[in-house]
Amino acid sequence: MKFKFLFVSVVLFSMILSACGGAPPGAQVTAEEKIVRETVVVKETIVVTQELEKIVTPTAAPKRQTIIVALSQAPTSLDPADHRSRISETVIRNMFDGLVTRDNVSGVHLELAEEINWVDDRTLEVKLRQGVKFHDGSEMTADDVVFTFDRIIQENKIEYPELHTSPRKGLIAPLESIEKTGNYTVVMHFSGPWPPALQLLVHQQIVPKKYLEEVGTEGFIAHPIGTGPFKFVSAQPGFEEVVMERWEDYYGGAPDLEPVGPACVEGAIFRVIPEASTRVAALLAGEVDIIQAVPSELIDTLMQTPGIQVKTAPGTQPKWIELNVNKAPFDDVRVRQALNYAVDKQLIIDEIYGGRAVALPGPLSPFNNFVNKNLSPYPYDPDKALSLLEEAGWTDSNGDGLLDKGGSSFSFTIDTLEEFRALAEAIAEMFRAIGIDASVRFWEYSVVRPQLLAGERMAYLDDWGDSAFDPVGHFEAKWHGYVDGSPYGRGNFSTYNNARVNELIVMGETTADPAERQKIYDEAQQIVYDEAPAVFLVVPDEAEAALAWVTNWSPASDSRINLHDVCLTP
Repeated sequence: MKFKFLFVSVVLFSMILSACGGAPPGAQVTAEEKIVRETVVVKETIVVTQELEKIVTPTAAPKRQTIIVALSQAPTSLDPADHRSRISETVIRNMFDGLVTRDNVSGVHLELAEEINWVDDRTLEVKLRQGVKFHDGSEMTADDVVFTFDRIIQENKIEYPELHTSPRKGLIAPLESIEKTGNYTVVMHFSGPWPPALQLLVHQQIVPKKYLEEVGTEGFIAHPIGTGPFKFVSAQPGFEEVVMERWEDYYGGAPDLEPVGPACVEGAIFRVIPEASTRVAALLAGEVDIIQAVPSELIDTLMQTPGIQVKTAPGTQPKWIELNVNKAPFDDVRVRQALNYAVDKQLIIDEIYGGRAVALPGPLSPFNNFVNKNLSPYPYDPDKALSLLEEAGWTDSNGDGLLDKGGSSFSFTIDTLEEFRALAEAIAEMFRAIGIDASVRFWEYSVVRPQLLAGERMAYLDDWGDSAFDPVGHFEAKWHGYVDGSPYGRGNFSTYNNARVNELIVMGETTADPAERQKIYDEAQQIVYDEAPAVFLVVPDEAEAALAWVTNWSPASDSRINLHDVCLTP
């Protein structure tokens, strides 16, 4: 069965080049410019002619030592204890350090901690580096660490803009208490064994007790102070731009992640440019040095553009369509499985992500440390999909090309966000190709989230972060069932609830032996795979682009941009 899968792409690039004068920063139009015409044939039905202007003049050398990063969204806060945003953490982690940090993939390294030891399977002792200074010149001690974690794990410890509990608490939920045992030593007490502790401690940054108590949360957000490689200078309303300067007294950072010492550049600016095409244009014009979230359709073209470098890292944001298992027709497992067979993931990987993605083998990313290696992605098999749908009673009884049952056509809407437009529309086309009337509707996340948690939506295409490479903090958020009528998993938009999976999730969080954890999560993944509360899609690579003068830079799997190491080199 043929279907239209239209992926209009790099005509956009010509428009971007025109918008920024037709050339990268410092480039001049020469006789070497040429027009390259490429033809893309998709499923034998649509031919798209792309006109790409390639500029071969090299980029000019930098004239500044302040690095400018274009973000796709604004941070929600500059308080390390009061956000659940990767964008926020990117900005925050350039001003604040944690006890541990992560390299660009999944390795955990000591940062403010000089030594970490498990006293027993519930007690963690942390010895701190001495002589580390906050940006106001005061020394970081155990008092600051205890204050930081108390502010996160205790109820209603954040007083602004109203009394509330830190949204970071869920990232370290088993931590019951923390105590100071010396000026540079703290002991953490957990409710039980918690194997992923270090991976999740990466996401908690240390704040200064005395200063925060003096100025309060509101004052702290207005002028944050940390121990990181850059110190705060100013911010525009809504954090549309955050300006920092190098902290000259920086202790150096993680000793086993070179280079160690003050930051290479004199300053850093994070600037919000929501539109992808505008971010690319700003990069080509030399207005910014690094851009996040490079549109997949422009990666190959930018890679061929002199003066521009594009790099990728294994992604940690699996994408899927969560199906409301408590609403017909998705209360039938055969229907949910059928939709998995109806999606050509390889076509999506090739045409939407340019080959820079991998198919999901179920509810965990293939990069997760506890992925079930015996599971393979649902294969593309539209005949199998139609067979399952027929078993469930869905057939084209009147020959109009749409499946129906009991006099009603199979029709539903995929709810999603604008950033997933290309993916959602492509998948809707695939569903229509087998007789399902699928449409797409776009939302603001803050508007649709309460409806999702209330079980009011049918199907929702989204992603969920897996930056710890461990099921804790990820698996239970999406697949832990309901307790007393309320969602336990904070992102369980499918309303999925399996008693055995719930039990396995709790076991996996508190089992110390890695081999036993693997068995636990293997079983849980198999059940979720078979019951298919979602259409498991893909994990795209993280893609960022930078000007040629940006050196010692590479993107991180957790989307963080660590500017401590980055230089601007003539």
